[in-house]
Amino acid sequence: MLTKILNLAIRISPRLSRALVRTWYQMLVVLDRKREITFMNYGYANLDPGARGLALTNGEGDNRYCIQLYNHLATAVDLKGKNVVEVGSGRGGGASYIASYLKPQSMRGIDLSDKAVDFCNTHYSTEGLSFTQGDAEHLPLGDATVDAVVNLESSHCYGSMDRFLSEVHRVLRPGGYFLFSDHRDQGKIELLRQQLKHAGLNVVKETDITANVVRALELDNDRKAELIERRCPRLLRGRMAEFAAMKGTRTYLSFASGSSRYLSFVLQKTGG
Repeated sequence: MLTKILNLAIRISPRLSRALVRTWYQMLVVLDRKREITFMNYGYANLDPGARGLALTNGEGDNRYCIQLYNHLATAVDLKGKNVVEVGSGRGGGASYIASYLKPQSMRGIDLSDKAVDFCNTHYSTEGLSFTQGDAEHLPLGDATVDAVVNLESSHCYGSMDRFLSEVHRVLRPGGYFLFSDHRDQGKIELLRQQLKHAGLNVVKETDITANVVRALELDNDRKAELIERRCPRLLRGRMAEFAAMKGTRTYLSFASGSSRYLSFVLQKTGG
């Protein structure tokens, strides 16, 4: 019953949604004392049986599917030598992957949670990688200062998608790219497309990756279940399972049934 009330409140109040997400991230600092959780996205699995697996090092295999979602999105354009920002950087694993493997000139993660930012600045030491506390709807960046903005599985929590997109357009240099991926209920996808269009961003490519995400959730289910069992208090395990879209949860079933879709976009700012 409590979960149903929270879900209803989130739909009614974007401000409450943002507050709950921030509280959840702050809580992870307490729950994850061994720093095992560096990624929190749903993941991506290549559905081509002949595809070569992504080469990973330094024990990154545990987060393979989460990393593959970042790889799918961030390799859509060449980020080498670019100034890149991730909005909604969370626990920092994605920004660290981009900085280490895709070789931008600078990689800056911005997140609403100050504790998440503190965690990242303590945990990562890659050259050119930094983290800053900031609001997606009021980015702490100058006009036309960024070559690419990355935003993965974060925007559904924002109070105003239009305001966020306005900020993305403002901070991007002309010709800069917005690499964006997130999920929406089936009935809200056209609204999302209209919001992107009205933001003055040209859609270079749109891809429905729902099937890839569902397969990743299935392949990664046992690892997540074991992690929740070890790190999460019993009272919170059901909520964490829903948050992680474990098999059988409402979130997982919404993707598996197609009532929610997971899309990725490559968008470009044109003009001045």
